[in-house]
Amino acid sequence: MSSLLIRRLNLRAAFTSSSRGQRACVGELFKGGTRPRSISKGMGNHHSATLTTHVLQVKTGDRKGAGTDANVTVILHDDHGKKSSPLKLDHPLRDDLERGSLDVFPVAEPLKEFGKIQKIEFTMEKFGLASDWYVESVCIEDKRQESIIPYMFPIHRWIRPSRRYVFDHLDCKLPQEDQEIDQRKEELTEKRKIYELEQKAPGLPAQVKQIPDDEMFSDDYKWDIVKRKMALIAQTKLTHLATLFEHWDSYDDLIAVYGGDLEAPEEQLKYWRDDEWFGAQRLASCNPTLISLCTAIPQNFGVTAAIVEPFLEGLSLQKAIDSKRLFLVDLKILDGLQHRAETEVCAPLALFFQKENQRLVPVAIQLRQEVRHNNPVFLPSDPPGTWLYAKMWYNNADASYHQSLTHLGFTHLLIEGISVATNRQLSPSHPIFKLLAPHFLYLIAIDWRGLNMLISENGWVEKTMSVGRAGMFELIARGIQEWRLDVHGTLPKYLESRGLLDTTILPNYHYREDALPLYYSIKKYVSQIINHFYENRKKLTEDYELQNWRHELETEREKGGVGIQGIPGSVTFENNDELILTCTSIIFTCSVSHAASNFPQYTDYAFPPNYPAYIKGQPPTDKVPVSEEDIVKTLPTKSHTLDIMVVTKLLSDKGTNSLGDFDIQYLHDPVSVKAAQTLRQELSELSEKIKERNKSRFPSYLYLQPDHVPNSISI
Repeated sequence: MSSLLIRRLNLRAAFTSSSRGQRACVGELFKGGTRPRSISKGMGNHHSATLTTHVLQVKTGDRKGAGTDANVTVILHDDHGKKSSPLKLDHPLRDDLERGSLDVFPVAEPLKEFGKIQKIEFTMEKFGLASDWYVESVCIEDKRQESIIPYMFPIHRWIRPSRRYVFDHLDCKLPQEDQEIDQRKEELTEKRKIYELEQKAPGLPAQVKQIPDDEMFSDDYKWDIVKRKMALIAQTKLTHLATLFEHWDSYDDLIAVYGGDLEAPEEQLKYWRDDEWFGAQRLASCNPTLISLCTAIPQNFGVTAAIVEPFLEGLSLQKAIDSKRLFLVDLKILDGLQHRAETEVCAPLALFFQKENQRLVPVAIQLRQEVRHNNPVFLPSDPPGTWLYAKMWYNNADASYHQSLTHLGFTHLLIEGISVATNRQLSPSHPIFKLLAPHFLYLIAIDWRGLNMLISENGWVEKTMSVGRAGMFELIARGIQEWRLDVHGTLPKYLESRGLLDTTILPNYHYREDALPLYYSIKKYVSQIINHFYENRKKLTEDYELQNWRHELETEREKGGVGIQGIPGSVTFENNDELILTCTSIIFTCSVSHAASNFPQYTDYAFPPNYPAYIKGQPPTDKVPVSEEDIVKTLPTKSHTLDIMVVTKLLSDKGTNSLGDFDIQYLHDPVSVKAAQTLRQELSELSEKIKERNKSRFPSYLYLQPDHVPNSISI
């Protein structure tokens, strides 16, 4: 490669804010550490490199079978209808277009009178079994003027033999504006055969019927939980615990096990007995979206003024309600749920009070839904061990809800169906496909592997959680029936439905304090892109791919759809606001909601008394004193505790880039590029604010710091 070309490539590696608003070729294609190969001859006729007017940089995708040995030919089209001679992507005596590679091809034929490059055309000959080629992107440099910004073609597709493919510059068009409509329709027809929707069991969310090859991991070990689990156990020198099915002798016996990569969860070990800590778990742990403002005591909750007023700092029960200082969690959705034979999952109600110091504390817990003599209301004045045990049983129910719904059902499985419908109904050239695609990265493969490894018969859930596999699926089915995109998936509306949108109420609600600005930043980003592509209502209403997508999202699961309730609009999207809310909800769920429910898992679950996934035996039916020895006997065995620690540690790892820093860039138009820049800037500023907040927070809450929030459900 000439020193001039190397210098030009390096200079163009920076992000440009030109009128085309796209990343310079090499800066984009080098993502992931790929460097261009050296080059000796151009494509086509063997002219001197000094005559070269254009250079192609071709990035082959990093996925199984992506490379090809077949002959690939490219034709360039300009904005005046001119086209180049066929250009062969080949360097003699060298393998080109290998998986994950970046190949640089100078165009030997001088294209001196060529205009702006508008289209690129591919054809490929069949060559044995390794013919199909996955091209990630092609970037074309025009060397005639230094000021001309490279032309980006983000392809992200398989090129197959004996077909002709034509892609526009930036490859981002609504279907009614696409001149290659037959190619577009044929592509979607093929994808619908690969991405099929299916309910794995009655009542469950729609998922992919069979994982497509394109969704499989390229680095299999990184995502193999079983192999990584065994490696982590070996590293921590706790292998001996894996076969010990005896119980712990004491809390201290359990605490002594932490070390190495399985570090002690310090705050949990220090505060887990405290009422203020138990209250904080409702606001800043892995399940912070259940608590609601209490406006009246439910009739099936045996709380009276006489029994709780001693804990209300001098307020009457009614005054505490009127002052908006009482809060409620009602887990009635768990009532009658299936569970493992040797335990039970209760359906508790819990009442919380905001103290003068703004800390939240529990003042009453009832472990079952009915008021009866053997279902007491537990109080802070009960014997200490009894009160502690009641809180643990509440947390066991909370953990069952968390893993089944907050984490798995309402993020992984719900979004999987949306991802499948997106692939089925929106062309990869569609701007909404490109807007959402970075947030679906690895999701289908994660779910496929997770269900097979963690929620299989005799898998992790069956061994370590009271709810068990059958109970988890039953709970998911119950929760999905209630979930609405315009409420549960729309943070301001969901907070409003729980009486908590007003930030003066429950001021230590760390999740709300961090999640709301994230929601509004995402919504601003989405709005800028959608308003750009849909400049008027006609463009929206005539976009038949988009309307088909909406229809499949809304269609009942039993009729082949995704079954999402609460999608804005009646039958179609009628205005941009409806589409903005929908896309904002999807991206927020993939990023923020999943991060909030996933990444605290190790710190919350690793010390079982703090947040027990499993408790052996039955919930208490009276207020008989309970000792430490009694409680320790109900905790998971040493082997199962190790299983909980290791798996939640692996699940708490961050797998992809931070929100706004996309692993793969799909949108390259200037408006979208600027919107992404603005998003990253806002998130950077928010990160600093959250870091400052955490200096004085109790407890600390790091999980929604934007640089800790991935783009996608990547683990």
